[in-house]
Amino acid sequence: MYVIAYLGNCTIIFVIKTTPTLHEPQYVFLSMLAITDVGLSLSTLPTVLSVFLLNHRQIEFHSCLTQMFFIHTFSSMESAILLAMAFDRFVAIHNPLHYTVVLTPPRITWMGFAAMVRGVVLMAPSPILLKRLPFCKGVFLSHCYCYHPDVMKLACGPVRVNIIYGLSVVFCSFGIDSVFIVISYILILKTVLSIASGDGQLKALNTCFSHIFTVFIFYVPLIMLALIHRFGTFKSPILHVTMANLFLFLTPVLNPLVYSLKTKQIRSAVGKVFRGRGDLLK
Repeated sequence: MYVIAYLGNCTIIFVIKTTPTLHEPQYVFLSMLAITDVGLSLSTLPTVLSVFLLNHRQIEFHSCLTQMFFIHTFSSMESAILLAMAFDRFVAIHNPLHYTVVLTPPRITWMGFAAMVRGVVLMAPSPILLKRLPFCKGVFLSHCYCYHPDVMKLACGPVRVNIIYGLSVVFCSFGIDSVFIVISYILILKTVLSIASGDGQLKALNTCFSHIFTVFIFYVPLIMLALIHRFGTFKSPILHVTMANLFLFLTPVLNPLVYSLKTKQIRSAVGKVFRGRGDLLK
């Protein structure tokens, strides 16, 4: 799955970078999403491989905090980029004549930069707040990587501040992003229903399918994992581990596959790249 995630996302990044016809806002946002997925996968790679390949089941505390920071930062960035992509689809469908006027390269750059800064600023306090807590000996994580609610449960001291901080971060990032994504699609649906022809409606909605699917596979495991940590009292760790790995792998693995199969421009550009490499080998 790591190989698929890296090859798929790096191919998307390379194809968009080297194909001038793909230097449009929609595909620039897609390349940002692919970069974020690569970062998220790299954040978990050391501990996941050490557990499953080397059977090494220990992690140093500060390494755990560092990994946790990067996992949550890239997750927050991905949520913000999904919101930017929803706005991109709204502008493209609602006001196509002003699409490139509204989403200029400088604005797209600032949106990507804002997503990164928000992720870093929101997640920076998490390792600091956890570092001040005492931890008991013989602590065991539920997952093969460090996840904030999971690490917080292992503390022996009071975690009220950490809980309030965690809820605030969820609201300020994933909560707000998901609300605005829903609002964007309500406005998109309203615009689509105003189109006279049925073929025009289907064509407009078809451009949103890949993004809707990506939003679904990102938010559903994230919400389920949060609910399990908040309310779950299961004796078996199977559900915890399954949802944690779905959250970890589902989006980076499926995003490039979905966009490659569903988006004609990406599919044809990837085909040209591989055909060109094949001709060179001949």
